[in-house]
Amino acid sequence: MKATKNKKAMGFSEEEKAAMKEYAGELVLGKGQGEAAVLEKIAQMPKADRDLAKRIHEIVKKNAPQLTPKTWYGMPAYANSDGNVICFFQNASKFKSRYATFGFNDRANLDEGNMWPTSFALKKLTPADEKRIATLVKKAVS
Repeated sequence: MKATKNKKAMGFSEEEKAAMKEYAGELVLGKGQGEAAVLEKIAQMPKADRDLAKRIHEIVKKNAPQLTPKTWYGMPAYANSDGNVICFFQNASKFKSRYATFGFNDRANLDEGNMWPTSFALKKLTPADEKRIATLVKKAVS
């Protein structure tokens, strides 16, 4: 099979490289810790992402107050007492996606049989969506 020279297949996108640099700074310099850092990142987002991120932030804080806000790859995230990220919000504009994502990492207690969802595409939030997210966040930290 002949190899093709597809730029996307040859490495990370500029957005991915920027996210990795942000993460390195978070680790090495201790940046991105605490609610102020998360709120600053949210404030920098375009309006549609910002509105979703603010609401996700409120839902997580209300339903899992034991989680600590922090940035993770430059995105709002919420960590347990060991510093492990349990859930995160990825704004659509970060990677030029058509939707934002709310996701859970492997430390979240969401196991259900042999297969369960770990991330959700978000374009807007209805009251039913917010209720579902609240339930999942509570379960994730149980």
